[in-house]
Amino acid sequence: MEEMIVTRFAPSPTGYLHIGGLRTALFNYLYARKNKGKFLLRIEDTDLARNSTDAKEAIIEAFDWVGMDYDGEVVYQSQRFPLYQEYVKKLLDEGKAYYCYMSKEELDALREEQRQRGETPKYDNRYRDFKGTPPSNIAPVVRIKAPLSGEIKFKDGIKGEMNIQAKELDDFIIARSDGTPTYNFVVAIDDALMGVTDIIRGDDHLSNTPKQIIIYEALGFKIPRFFHVPMILNPEGHKLSKRDGAMSVMEYKEMGYLPHALLNFLVRLGFSHKDQEIFSKEEMLELFNPYTLNTSPSAYNQEKLLWLNHHYLNLLSDEELSNLLPLYGAKIPQENAQKILYPEIKERSKTLQEFANLVNECVNEVQDFDVKMKSKVNTQENIHLLEEFMVYLKALKTPIESVENAENEIATFADFQGIKAKNLFMPLRYALLGKSGGVGIAPLLAALSKEEVIKRVEKALQSLA
Repeated sequence: MEEMIVTRFAPSPTGYLHIGGLRTALFNYLYARKNKGKFLLRIEDTDLARNSTDAKEAIIEAFDWVGMDYDGEVVYQSQRFPLYQEYVKKLLDEGKAYYCYMSKEELDALREEQRQRGETPKYDNRYRDFKGTPPSNIAPVVRIKAPLSGEIKFKDGIKGEMNIQAKELDDFIIARSDGTPTYNFVVAIDDALMGVTDIIRGDDHLSNTPKQIIIYEALGFKIPRFFHVPMILNPEGHKLSKRDGAMSVMEYKEMGYLPHALLNFLVRLGFSHKDQEIFSKEEMLELFNPYTLNTSPSAYNQEKLLWLNHHYLNLLSDEELSNLLPLYGAKIPQENAQKILYPEIKERSKTLQEFANLVNECVNEVQDFDVKMKSKVNTQENIHLLEEFMVYLKALKTPIESVENAENEIATFADFQGIKAKNLFMPLRYALLGKSGGVGIAPLLAALSKEEVIKRVEKALQSLA
């Protein structure tokens, strides 16, 4: 029977979920779902002093937002301490681990001596086979008996064959002096007991893998397959900072990014398929393969993310956009106005926040007229045009209900005044939006009621008086 693929995402809740973490989660999710396997979520909250309940909730909230479901209940390491202590005891009973009574001062002194001799600082195994009377004033740590010779080998799905000399490792700590287990110990136990077959994680974990393999072997667990993904770097090739985009996932939501745009962006940071840039969720699932992930780091590209977000924003229906607008502080326009304005505003927006701001500009009365534009518009000719246009609008028997309709009325008015239609655009833009730029004049005239347009023109004329 073919083995079921089981992957996991295991963040520590000491901070919010960042995009590097979301990319790791996405790779694990895609690999499990593609193979009809399981994708598990485990919160590594053994560091009780640094844990944040808000951060735990934000991780689950981010998963909900991007639409990544996981199998079973969330596993919290902090609820499994008795289980880890059983395994510490098992290794002690089997002589595969031992109590170490070395004080912090002794360890610091040893490391300093080693540094002065030009050696890599590490514990010297002095209590490995200790048979004497233990000192009564030291609360011991528990160390595992690491192999003293040979190599620790594993095949990394991205980096290839990895060989680590046993002499490079020491008998590392698996339980602290207060009895709490260490990171590498609990990770290996949880991955084994949760049946994880494939571990896709950042290559900052590469140095942990030999230690975890030692724990797997000591406990007789099956060793999973490992894939260590190169990091996401900023455009200059340095570690991502908040300024470069290393924000929490939910901050991307607040800025107006769409979940699928973010996932599409992240899947391309390390994975490629020919020259394809845009991937539906179905295509991601069909094409993703961790064995083909890039071996070199990926560069974060803000322009690419904005380009993708603009693409996905253009795919949203009017109803979907209207449902999202209140999240970004915008009023929902009337249905007829939506049909006219939304296509226009989509073209000009890269994020939902930009979209919402442009909607507000259109549907809300002007509060502050742009000073520079006011000085340009404030001529007798423009004032006269606005006054005449208001008279023209009041005389119209039928409402302006389409862009074509609006264009025809502007052309008719311009002919009547003996001017080119474009001469009306700047004063009318000043009246309707109070600033340069923004949505076209014809769509605005079609989207706003006649009464609203007249009211705005009157207010603009008052500002020019």
